[in-house]
Amino acid sequence: MIKRYPLDSQRSRFTVQAFATGMLAGFAHNPKFVIRQFGGEMRLDPEIPAESSFEMTVQAASLELIDNVKEKDREEIQDQVMNEVLEVSKYPEISFASTGITLTKIANDWFRAQLRGDMRLHGVTKTQSIDVQLRRAERDLRLTGDFTLMLPDYRIKRVTALGGMIKLKDDLKFQFDLVGQETNS
Repeated sequence: MIKRYPLDSQRSRFTVQAFATGMLAGFAHNPKFVIRQFGGEMRLDPEIPAESSFEMTVQAASLELIDNVKEKDREEIQDQVMNEVLEVSKYPEISFASTGITLTKIANDWFRAQLRGDMRLHGVTKTQSIDVQLRRAERDLRLTGDFTLMLPDYRIKRVTALGGMIKLKDDLKFQFDLVGQETNS
């Protein structure tokens, strides 16, 4: 039987980190952002994994730099990410919708899963696989894991600083600990 678990962004944690490269990368930092506003739902039937699904939508403007940097630098980085990299006025949402899920039982109410689906980011849709661990406890479902996205796959501009002496690498690392609570509908 399928059970619905809407995501609770207040109890969840979802971050993305970029990595510096270039001649002066040692003087730069690897900016890390928390994703504040998102919603979605896991529909889970452990007995019939093919009936399960996952979908999630992120408000792109909700990314917030969590590094310990000067306020002036924080504002500059936030502005550059929102306006030049993500172009949130043109692409306000980032979404993922599963097209297939495989589950492997590890123990009671604990599974290893692979979510395959469509990632829509910056106006581009690509197939993405995400490996997760699923744990059920009472009425909660917890999804934990990480995945990498490549900036060129989504036509996202790489950020540079100091005349190109510092650049961001093409990969972004996402880490998540998402909590959903079972509903009765």
